Amino acid sequence: MTRTKILVTGGAGYIGSHAVVELYEAGYQPVIVDDFSNSQESVLAGLKAILGVAVPCYRIDCADAVALRGVFAQEPGIAGVIHFAAFKAVGESVSEPLKYYRNNVGSLLTLLTVMPEFGVKSLVFSSSCTVYGVPDQLPVTEQTPTKKATSPYGNTKQMCEDILNDTAAADASLRTILLRYFNPIGAHASARIGELPLGVPNNLVPFITQTAAGIREKLTIYGDTYATPDGTNIRDYIHVVDLAQAHVVAVQRLLEGSSAAVETFNVGTGRGNSVLEVVQTFERATGQKLNYIIGAARPGDVPAIYADVTKATRELGFQTTTSLEDSLASSWKWQQSL
Repeated sequence: MTRTKILVTGGAGYIGSHAVVELYEAGYQPVIVDDFSNSQESVLAGLKAILGVAVPCYRIDCADAVALRGVFAQEPGIAGVIHFAAFKAVGESVSEPLKYYRNNVGSLLTLLTVMPEFGVKSLVFSSSCTVYGVPDQLPVTEQTPTKKATSPYGNTKQMCEDILNDTAAADASLRTILLRYFNPIGAHASARIGELPLGVPNNLVPFITQTAAGIREKLTIYGDTYATPDGTNIRDYIHVVDLAQAHVVAVQRLLEGSSAAVETFNVGTGRGNSVLEVVQTFERATGQKLNYIIGAARPGDVPAIYADVTKATRELGFQTTTSLEDSLASSWKWQQSL
């Protein structure tokens, strides 16, 4: 059969690679664009091992309009785009804001310039719960007001959402789904792909697994004086395969023409877990004891945030299926495979 092509920017990254698997298994033909600035080429071998075929991959910077046009020209018939490509470390964005504005905003501007040249009108955008800033009430719904972002990273996601809304208002043919997701964790059941941070991890779970594996001496929990039950940050941790499946549902909705010009959905579990809860759950799920200390709070970190997922359940028919324990167990299995 002829598969419908979907361009996946950042498709060799953590979430992108899992989305590539779910797209292919749903009958689509993913086409990867990635500059490998924050991913590794070994991911491509992992994808081939899972799918049994090599996925087309173009090593380009998504902000390079000439190179991006070349991909669309070489891959005629692209029906839609999932745009993951972005830098995503909150702390790094505080110290290197221009890097984040140039890459995260610049790549979207280039994509929106090139897509209409090739008649591509469907876009799933990888947004983030950081657009809510420090919310007044929990859980956050899609109607929760966005507030001043606590980091340049969060600000780039707010800016990109504004750009997409303005572009859709100017071009009635563009259809966009904004997926505001929370904290992806876990790995594919095959342990062929998973979170693969370059250097010191910025996210909690790979730091946990690297500490359990002896790669890191200890885990630092950043702050224990937040206004939460145990004083540590609360987040909504969603298994990466569940998150990837949400992107497939969003693509289907766009291609079926059932979406409004711009639609926004929270993609999470609807539950919040503290950092200490995650540490303790990991220890239970794997039998590994963790060496951890309490450090100072990091600039830009939100005390607590988790999703109300009623809208995604009602309108997309999407719900997560993987527990926190199973998600963490899959992260440990992935770490052991490395």
